[in-house]
Amino acid sequence: MSKTLLTTFSDAEIKRQISTGTARDLRDPRFPGVYLRLGQRRERGTWYLVTGSKWNKIAGYPELPVKNLISALPGIRERLAADPEASAAAGTLHTVGQLLDWFADRHSRDRSLSAKRKATAASAITCHLKPRLDDLPVAEVSRSTLDKLLMWPAQAEVSLSYVRLMWGVLVVAFRQAAKLRMITSNPIAGFKFTDFTTARVVPKAARLRAVQLEEVLEQLRSRFDESPVDCTLALLMLCHGTRVGETRQARWAHLTQGPQAEWFFPAENTKTRCEHRLPLTSQALALLERYRAWQQSRGYQGAFIFPAKNGRPMTESQACAVFTRLGQGDWTSHDLRKVARTGWTDLGVDYLIGEMLVNHTLTRNVQTYIHTSAERLKREALEKWHAWLDSKGFAAIHRSTEAGIAVSHIAPEANGGAACGANSESVKSEDSKC
Repeated sequence: MSKTLLTTFSDAEIKRQISTGTARDLRDPRFPGVYLRLGQRRERGTWYLVTGSKWNKIAGYPELPVKNLISALPGIRERLAADPEASAAAGTLHTVGQLLDWFADRHSRDRSLSAKRKATAASAITCHLKPRLDDLPVAEVSRSTLDKLLMWPAQAEVSLSYVRLMWGVLVVAFRQAAKLRMITSNPIAGFKFTDFTTARVVPKAARLRAVQLEEVLEQLRSRFDESPVDCTLALLMLCHGTRVGETRQARWAHLTQGPQAEWFFPAENTKTRCEHRLPLTSQALALLERYRAWQQSRGYQGAFIFPAKNGRPMTESQACAVFTRLGQGDWTSHDLRKVARTGWTDLGVDYLIGEMLVNHTLTRNVQTYIHTSAERLKREALEKWHAWLDSKGFAAIHRSTEAGIAVSHIAPEANGGAACGANSESVKSEDSKC
């Protein structure tokens, strides 16, 4: 690899050099002392400003694109001229638009986040935050400017809950930029959502109540032979209070049989990447047995409980379509999760056990309460719930008359060790629009 190449800084030229060039350092004669040093694998780089013999690190590339670097250079040079020991990295993002671009790129490549969470943040930035705050200098950010340009106009156009989501994205972006010294200070540190509105964000009312479940179960019973995929997806969510994203990605290998039969959710399928386990009752196993027999009668021997035609699991949009067909606008997938959680409370299930079943976040103090009897109590709670559902028509769907039915078609062997890790600690609740 040759050492230094004289070139013209532009994002297109840098990408070309990364893919086809051999130079380790790039520099542009228009900007004396500025170098882009490429990494060993030539996937990324680092901006430096060389003063004397000292290489002052500015920021990484592509986190800081050429346009933002050029606008930040005068301030960096001035700061280093006044204090040679100052940091060159501080204050490289001058407008809120630059900050949001930097954060959006960083956020999109965060492997710890789900695709859905990345898409939600990207949408908030692209559709709302950037159009309103793009040219606002970071130095001019204040409560009054945010209220005038963003918060008050936005609440007139979108729901208050979405405005709060947008605010959360903005807060995280500023906090991260300040931590990495991309801005000299965080101008919104200490700001709260309630600074801009005293209106309360009211949770969406449940559109499905326990008294309606008899009618819903009858609908699922009558449609099961015609639409077994739709009905089984809905029934598993109703029985276990699972999220639609977790349920649609389930594999047969995630299910185990026997007296301690359970459904295992790998970390990559849950919102915050934490493993989760749910006991499987005899009724749930019988439902899965009936559904598996239908799959096998059609020649399917694949890995997924709800496969798409491409051999992968059902997509998010396909799952949404399921509940559009079933709910007909009267209820959604998340209403099944809500009614299950409410039903457990009505049946006297301990609050903590209910929160563990739906895989909600537990505070550190609450987690200390968890002990070995929790798994037994979770099983007892689901057995009580499924017995109650049987009285409302679930029994006619799973058709089990045995207390401990063995399911020969499910998970011929255990999860290959996948379910043997530490218990899921906690994940946050996740609303669905489906």
